[in-house]
Amino acid sequence: MVREFGKKTVAWKLFFAVCSIVCFGPRIALGEKPGYSPYSDRIYPVQVFWGDTHLHTANSLDARATGTILDVEDAYRFARGEKVITTSGLEARLARPLDFLAVTDHSDALGIMDQLIKGNPTLLEHAELRELRADFRTEGQVPPRAFQVLLQIMVGGDYDHPLMNQSIMRSVWERYVETADRYNDPGRFTALIGYEWTPMLGGDKLHRNVLYRGDASSARQMQPFTAQDSVNPQDLWNWMQRYEEVSGDRVLALAHNGNLSNGQMFPVEVNPETGAAIDKDYVSTRARWEPLYEVTQIKGDGEAHPYLSPVDEFADFETWDRGNATMAVLKKPEMLQYEYAREALKNGLKLERGLGTNPYQFGMVGSTDSHTALSTAEENNFFGKLAPDEPKPTRMDKPMQHGETSPSSWKTWETSASGYAAVWATENTREAIWDAMQRKEVYATTGPRMTVRFFGGWQFSADDAGSHNLPAIGYAGGVPMGGTLPPGGERQAPTFLVAAMKDPLSGNLDRIQIVKGWLDADGVTHEKIFNVAWGDAHKRKLQRDGSLPAVGNTVDVASASWTNTIGNAQLLGFWQDPDFDPSQPAVYYARVMEIPTPRWTAYDAKYFGETAPGEATMILQERAYTSPIWYAP
Repeated sequence: MVREFGKKTVAWKLFFAVCSIVCFGPRIALGEKPGYSPYSDRIYPVQVFWGDTHLHTANSLDARATGTILDVEDAYRFARGEKVITTSGLEARLARPLDFLAVTDHSDALGIMDQLIKGNPTLLEHAELRELRADFRTEGQVPPRAFQVLLQIMVGGDYDHPLMNQSIMRSVWERYVETADRYNDPGRFTALIGYEWTPMLGGDKLHRNVLYRGDASSARQMQPFTAQDSVNPQDLWNWMQRYEEVSGDRVLALAHNGNLSNGQMFPVEVNPETGAAIDKDYVSTRARWEPLYEVTQIKGDGEAHPYLSPVDEFADFETWDRGNATMAVLKKPEMLQYEYAREALKNGLKLERGLGTNPYQFGMVGSTDSHTALSTAEENNFFGKLAPDEPKPTRMDKPMQHGETSPSSWKTWETSASGYAAVWATENTREAIWDAMQRKEVYATTGPRMTVRFFGGWQFSADDAGSHNLPAIGYAGGVPMGGTLPPGGERQAPTFLVAAMKDPLSGNLDRIQIVKGWLDADGVTHEKIFNVAWGDAHKRKLQRDGSLPAVGNTVDVASASWTNTIGNAQLLGFWQDPDFDPSQPAVYYARVMEIPTPRWTAYDAKYFGETAPGEATMILQERAYTSPIWYAP
């Protein structure tokens, strides 16, 4: 049946029988004639929704301390396409509205710094806080005392600091969730309720974003979990369990990109927060509560690293690998294997063999982690990480921390205009988007809104890749991104369908690759990258070693422009694993590459008429990463 689709055979009849059940509903399966429209009873998602699952406003301690004045309402207004005035007084608007947004302010000291600056009388009872407020009124956006308070609380763990006022945090949370409900407009714009749990002792980032399925009436029943409560992720998962029991609502956790965790985001042997061995309870609980991973954002890309994947020509992309968040501890090569998505996906196969559950069977999304209340992931419309990084001359060469710096501190030019979360959901509602995230039918992009489909099954064919209704074939005969291949009977190699369409406002497509990871009989993990479809196929031919000539480069850095005279607007691919061993667990995901286009630094240099720092990257190849598809023997 593998090579018979598209021909007049028994297999073709079988395909329609399967499709009638999965695509057209049970009525047809019982022998009734369908209506004229073949889509009337369709149950699978046909639209991708775009959003940001990681955004901060003035309610976040670090955002307000570094000057941000925009609040939750401003964030929602901006995301749904309205023009806003930024902290630095600039007009800003997205080229296209987003479909959904999760404002995820830090739960620790939620809203407290903003309340202090506004003169909350309860906080001004403390002499230390009166002095801190006076600094903001006289010293500008980032007073040295404010930076010290940030380090004291968020890095040093001083949770008894007078800023940690629980009653004020509760009142802020009440307003926070009510605002989300007010801006939630089912069918048009989804305002997801969420927050960021922020353990960062010593500067190692192990943050998680908690996203709610329900509304304010549920979310207000328990105060968000904080690092003051615990810095152990297992305690966060216990809180999530209690919340669901108390509220009747559902929540999930999205792990923050791990490249500033200094080897602690994806442990294999020991829980770094407790020193206890990774055991069955850890892997099963993490798998239950953390279905998603943030693979790309402003602070670098977290898919792969050239040290771990030396033969991957695209692995060194927007790489942040000098140390942890504060540069208190510089990076060692042995830390990298526990920070990047590809390595975690492979290590998850190893943990499943030993402990029975894969804790790293996650879907992948991108988001901004902007602290300006502005979800800007467009290269020509990038408003930076923090308020002082908003567009202005010379911003590129400024240190990003805006406080105590060192020679290894990150510069603003190193921040990425990334990324967005793409969700295949049945409708634009909280429930549908959350459900799609839970089942991992999502993908990440570094900003452009290319449309990507990825299906795995046992009986797809090359003809299927060119079908006008590829989704119907994909859902009927296999699983979408985020799924696990079902048992295949007599297991031949799995087959995959992948399709991508360019963002109309961005570059053409260079290629689609499928990245495979697997675990051999000796417990050693491996990876391999396969070029599956590519642009300009009449000029570029796959080499004998599987490599592909570069697509070319039309970027003019001086004018911050490019032409879509290379690459393709759409790519379709069929691929069957040529190295499949049915005894070896495996994981597959698609990576979609654009042709080279100007980076935000090139747009800045042209707009402000300045010379970028010599080491600054000026050209990049934007990309998308699908959630994987897994195979388990």
